[in-house]
Amino acid sequence: VNERARAVIHLSESEARSPLDDSEVEVFREELDEDDDPKVCQVCGDKATGYHFNAMTCEGCKGFFRRAMKGPAKFRCPFQSNCVITKSNRRQCQFCRLQKCLSIGMLKELIMSDEAVEKRRMLIRRKRMAEEPPVLSEQQEAVIQELLEAHRKTFDLTFSNFDQFRPIDRNQDPITEYMQECTDSQSVRAESSREPVVNLLPHGSCSSSVCHVEDSENGDKRRKTVFTTLPHLTDLSTYMIQNVINYAKVLRPFRALTIDDQISLLKGATFEIVQMLFNMTFNENTGIWECGSLRYCMDDAKRAGFQHHLLDPLMKFHFTLRKLHLDETEYVLMQAISLFSPDRPGVTQNSVIDKYQEMLSLVLKTYIETKRSGPEKYLLFPKIIACLTEMRTMNEEHTKQLLQIQDIQPEVSPLMLEIVSKNS
Repeated sequence: VNERARAVIHLSESEARSPLDDSEVEVFREELDEDDDPKVCQVCGDKATGYHFNAMTCEGCKGFFRRAMKGPAKFRCPFQSNCVITKSNRRQCQFCRLQKCLSIGMLKELIMSDEAVEKRRMLIRRKRMAEEPPVLSEQQEAVIQELLEAHRKTFDLTFSNFDQFRPIDRNQDPITEYMQECTDSQSVRAESSREPVVNLLPHGSCSSSVCHVEDSENGDKRRKTVFTTLPHLTDLSTYMIQNVINYAKVLRPFRALTIDDQISLLKGATFEIVQMLFNMTFNENTGIWECGSLRYCMDDAKRAGFQHHLLDPLMKFHFTLRKLHLDETEYVLMQAISLFSPDRPGVTQNSVIDKYQEMLSLVLKTYIETKRSGPEKYLLFPKIIACLTEMRTMNEEHTKQLLQIQDIQPEVSPLMLEIVSKNS
């Protein structure tokens, strides 16, 4: 025991340098059971619980020594200052009990301050929480359920409700052309494969992104630009925007906001949420968006007038996000975090929205810790946040390019223009 006590003293001296460490070095009950010898308190003979202040004691004598050393009281023995301290009479003579504590080597220097004790307790609580498996609370489960119901009510991966649209005008099959663009961006398209929009303007010539058409009225040889896929992608984007609006209106926290803040949040987040919805249909092996029976490639956006300043990072984003292999719940939580962003222009209820976004982030983090396995789960949450940050930059570039396209070919829908407009 003496050798072990000396080891404990040496350990306590080294640990005492940090205010967060426990200078009340203890050997807990589990360690006391390592051998069959019963451990008794060296002060009163009760069952010992460990080494406290450099001596093997029970919890009662441990607490008594701490109080005696911290308190101003001066004890006196009513007898001859040689009382025998036992479990049954240890409360009768505090003076002799304290002398017994000191005689077995209990040290005042190892008593922690109240502040240090509180810090130690906090560290213990945190350690226990870290060791316990994370569990979603009932409130968190309810939040997830509300988001899933709103998502499923307003978005269909098969795009079966997307039936009112103008046919997409491609020079040839989009998958074949997409593969050709990767190897030869200057390939010549056959005249016979052109869609009716081009055929109606026989004096036109097409590149991979636009058609330049001669206006033959009155013999005028001026050329005008036609973004061949813009009408269809306008219809598709309008359909997706309507879904996002309907999704937001289902959520009770969103409806609780003022109308102006609802508009501001939708203006800021719609492009980002649409991209997350499209990512659920993205095939990371082919680079194709498989929207039910419809197929899209990035070249379709190029033919609608969008430029590589947006399309290059957008393509990288879709590959990056899709390779995270998010499930439906992770996608909808990511969408909700984007929607409830308190720093959108025009937002007034910043604190309310910020509090709700913080709660959504915690739900997503807890969900990942609960449902995912393996060390990669600890990197998933920061990777999702990085994707959300990346979309902010693309959001601004998308607005800029969409307005430029509208100036050239005014076929962008009023709803799309309303979303990107600066006015609330």
